[in-house]
Amino acid sequence: MTTLLVPLAATATERGDEHRAEHSAGALAEQHSGHHSGQHSEHHHSEHDAGGDGHSSSGHSSSGHSSSGELASGARFNPEVTVIFDGVYATEFSGHSRTPGGFDLPRRTAGHSHSSHAHGFTEGFQLRETEFVFQATVDPFFDAFAMLVVEDTGRIDLEEAYFTTRQLPAGLQLKGGRLLSGIGYINGRHAHSWEFVDRPWVNEYLFGHHGLQEIGVQLTWDIGDLQFGAEALQGDQDGPLTRYSGATGPHLATLFAQWAPSLEAQHSAHFGLSGGYGRSWEAAHAEREAQRWESGTSWFAGVDARYHYQPTATARGHRTITLQGEWFYRDITADYLGTQATGATESWQQDGLYVQAVYGIAPRWRAAVRAEALGLVANQAWHSGNADNGFAAFADHDASYRYALALTHQPSDASSIRSQLNYADLTAGKESIHDGSHHSDAWQFFIQYSMKWPHHPHEH
Repeated sequence: MTTLLVPLAATATERGDEHRAEHSAGALAEQHSGHHSGQHSEHHHSEHDAGGDGHSSSGHSSSGHSSSGELASGARFNPEVTVIFDGVYATEFSGHSRTPGGFDLPRRTAGHSHSSHAHGFTEGFQLRETEFVFQATVDPFFDAFAMLVVEDTGRIDLEEAYFTTRQLPAGLQLKGGRLLSGIGYINGRHAHSWEFVDRPWVNEYLFGHHGLQEIGVQLTWDIGDLQFGAEALQGDQDGPLTRYSGATGPHLATLFAQWAPSLEAQHSAHFGLSGGYGRSWEAAHAEREAQRWESGTSWFAGVDARYHYQPTATARGHRTITLQGEWFYRDITADYLGTQATGATESWQQDGLYVQAVYGIAPRWRAAVRAEALGLVANQAWHSGNADNGFAAFADHDASYRYALALTHQPSDASSIRSQLNYADLTAGKESIHDGSHHSDAWQFFIQYSMKWPHHPHEH
């Protein structure tokens, strides 16, 4: 496998160092914003490099890049290869979790279809992900990154595979391939770098099971404490924003801006604005192919913020504080083609948010709390029924809420063990009454281990 993937091995410049930082499964709590030399790739993607100061090297001084601009001999044939193990024990000991009401239809565009009652996790022990990461410098002009993910023991997915440029002028950088979008804060981060076992609801249900993950190009521009980014994405995943059958792309465009202000040494902060627009949104109802939505558009907008405090005298994350949150809103407008409403144009809106806090309670120990809501501002959704069976075509649902407590211990900088308790208050979806006002509770418990091999001390 290594021999086959060496040509795809990935970045060792500022973008590659971000991934070296990100793929440190044993990092302590996200400690430093990486504010260094105005590089917002570090602000946006390396803030969680918690084993140390969270900064990455200057793009052109690393990865075997010599002063003459030629590759050092070792970099050409020896890409950095990392394996990350992520296992989970999950149980739902009370109630019954399901897709939050309003986010299960249209069925084929509502994000992730959960195959078990444990909300995306099977009951008991499981290998959630085993990640194989390849990164190196390709030549003086490009770096590349590839991540293969084995989910449990049966499914292999190419999580990301992209190049980044090394020598564009004026703080510009181009990235292309299969990538996680730069919108928001959590979207560009892989599961092993989260502070919780599960993905925040807003990222999963507004953008998809893996967040906004697409094939396309991204252009970023760093200027002082600011970074501006734009993406052109194919938009052909079967996700909440877009679904296309044979149409030519790209179909989805995004814009984002990040600000990481210069603060005192003990403090760091990050603020972001994101938005996107999709064209020719279309999806067929799985249960009735004669009814479908097509010839529509979708758009979204959101904000994110993060603050981190790290005392000058701290031991392995003790007494560090991190506050973080995101809110996103989406709007979908489409023509409905069916036996009873041919040609009708409808629009529906939904939103979601999360806020979380992490505190270093002792060296190598941290506690975290998270609160989430879906449909807090708007939660209007389509129902599969019609007037004859008593269902309204559209209905306003109540909001769904979820709360989580997590405790994480890191025996070393290359391993972590986490326990987590979830409580969810879920509004009913299409399977219940049409006004979506019925609720149910669910309690879940998780134990997670994450290990990274080999561990590279230079990451910290």
